Amino acid sequence: MTVEQVGSIDAIEPGTARVVEVSGQSIALCRVEDGDLYAIENRCTHDDGPLGEGELEGDRIECPRHGALFDVTNGRAVTLPAIGRVRCFAVSVDDGQVQIEVD
Repeated sequence: MTVEQVGSIDAIEPGTARVVEVSGQSIALCRVEDGDLYAIENRCTHDDGPLGEGELEGDRIECPRHGALFDVTNGRAVTLPAIGRVRCFAVSVDDGQVQIEVD
């Protein structure tokens, strides 16, 4: 298991997502409107679209390619054309620095 620091919590505004790289894995780091952070695999299960480049609304992120929605709290595909879930990663904040755990 690896824990990597990916930046300051102040660098990601509530209601936005950004792409980070952790141990060679592309991850969509999402900060929902209430400030909670979630990290999911940055790959739509429909056609590998970059989820971290999609729109985050509430706890759902939209794949920018074909509009599939994913729940960032659990990785579940919410709408077609995606049907499979994406991996989720543990996120923590230590002294204002965001950390993501991968295995």
